[in-house]
Amino acid sequence: MEGFKIGGVPEHFNLPWRMGIEEGRFRNEGIQLHWSDMGGGTGQMIRGLETGSIDIAVLLTEGVTKAILQGLDAKILGFYVTTPLHWGVHVPYHGDIQSIDQLENKTFAISREGSGSHLMAYVMAKQEGWDPAKLDFNIIGDVYGGLWALENEEAQAFLWEKYTTYPYTEQKKCRYIDEIVTPWPCFVIAVRTEVYNEHKDLLDKMCGIVGQKAKELKANEDVVDLISWRYNLRRRHVENWLNETDWNYDGIKYPLAFEKAIKYLISLDLLSEEEAKDWRKKLF
Repeated sequence: MEGFKIGGVPEHFNLPWRMGIEEGRFRNEGIQLHWSDMGGGTGQMIRGLETGSIDIAVLLTEGVTKAILQGLDAKILGFYVTTPLHWGVHVPYHGDIQSIDQLENKTFAISREGSGSHLMAYVMAKQEGWDPAKLDFNIIGDVYGGLWALENEEAQAFLWEKYTTYPYTEQKKCRYIDEIVTPWPCFVIAVRTEVYNEHKDLLDKMCGIVGQKAKELKANEDVVDLISWRYNLRRRHVENWLNETDWNYDGIKYPLAFEKAIKYLISLDLLSEEEAKDWRKKLF
């Protein structure tokens, strides 16, 4: 039995992993997975891969791509979710901000540097025609830090997955004004290079197991109730999310999607042409 430490966000996207572990699917194939919830998102997981506190991470495409091309010693096994992520744009509940165009030159709460909440603020700036160099950030750690920053006027905007944050909008801890969609598939599976080199066949088997579990969940007629109950989400939101979301059932890497993300990062001056050289060799 080979053991791996794996981290991911404590959100509905990762239900196939959690159920696969609970059902013993990985263990039955000689793989012992120890799951850690990473509330700090992609930035926290990148740090975990750096320090070795986790071996495998399920994290955002743009964050880990940038990190690897800038020196993170890790490899990407492939996409985990093949559809884009719908980021909610959240503002202080009692403030007067009503639209994205009012956020130019405002402060964005971000979980960590290099996180999705950080990089997607740059994507928003590009789409809105703002000067990305003028973006201002407040590092807050996780979703709860983001809510605190909005409530205490330490930030005017906070980007986070819109269904995860919906309960907080109902509690009037923030206000949802719009969404921004990633221009590429959102989640990948990454692994420390040392672990990749030693256990590639076993890791490929692991990806196949989670893909099969995801396929079963997608076809399960009770999946809406299951996700709603486990993640405290409204049924209609779960239905909408499932219509927007597909996991990687077939294990395809989709290299052109990585190329698109890399070009976007270069256009935002978040990655240099030199760093992006030989990107396929570095990422895979």
